[in-house]
Amino acid sequence: MVSEYTQLRISVPEEFKNVFSHFYFAKNNSKKAVTKILLPTYQTILLFCFGENASLTTKEKTTICIDKCITFGPIRQAFEYTLPPDTSILVANFKDDAFYRFFGKVIAEKNFVNPDDLLNENCFTDLWKELNNICSVEKQVEHILEFCKIYLQHQDTVSRLLSSFENENLNPIKTIAEQTRQSERNIQIKQKEQFGYSSKEISRYMRFLKAIKIIEKETENNKKVEWFSIISECNYYDQSQLIHDFKHYLQISPSQYLKFQEDICNPRS
Repeated sequence: MVSEYTQLRISVPEEFKNVFSHFYFAKNNSKKAVTKILLPTYQTILLFCFGENASLTTKEKTTICIDKCITFGPIRQAFEYTLPPDTSILVANFKDDAFYRFFGKVIAEKNFVNPDDLLNENCFTDLWKELNNICSVEKQVEHILEFCKIYLQHQDTVSRLLSSFENENLNPIKTIAEQTRQSERNIQIKQKEQFGYSSKEISRYMRFLKAIKIIEKETENNKKVEWFSIISECNYYDQSQLIHDFKHYLQISPSQYLKFQEDICNPRS
């Protein structure tokens, strides 16, 4: 029996690991519209819609209708998406500076763009038509990956160092500036121009994401969520700072997040 709502996370081959984190597929098999909440990811996404027009609703209550494909991000705050009956979406999640390497620019904050407008040609409309004739989701992903090859530029040294930096005890901007013998300002500008966000922004987000993952693990194991342990483990100053981050990213409190968790999609999980 087919479930009313199908969702699938699709990994990518090794050669594309520094381009896409993964692909996400969702389909509404029911007879009524389904609305879900997507967590912020700080990634730019390329979304294809098949069937009726899906829609996105932002924090400001702006509703965007999706015909065939759209791109936007980096996604800094949660938003709702609605799938009409018998409608599906396939989402490519660009990693780090990969969107810049593909399109040669990043998208202005809160802008929703037809990807054809970024390349001044109709290649994505043509790609959508080709994907619409492919029945297998996995084959659709393979087709997109093959399509991407001719557009992708190589990642330069600074971007590679920014993408792979993992030491939480060091300042990435200062460390990479020293390694590459550049000014910290140059590294900051490059990150903002090619990744679409600052080091400070992503550090705050990663702390919040760590808290979300702990909560998900505790609830999966049917354990009580220990908020003060999360505050300590994620290096929050106090409970009010944790609550502030939940309201900033999700527009709800931590307790409300627990209540509505099954309606919230975490694309990084």
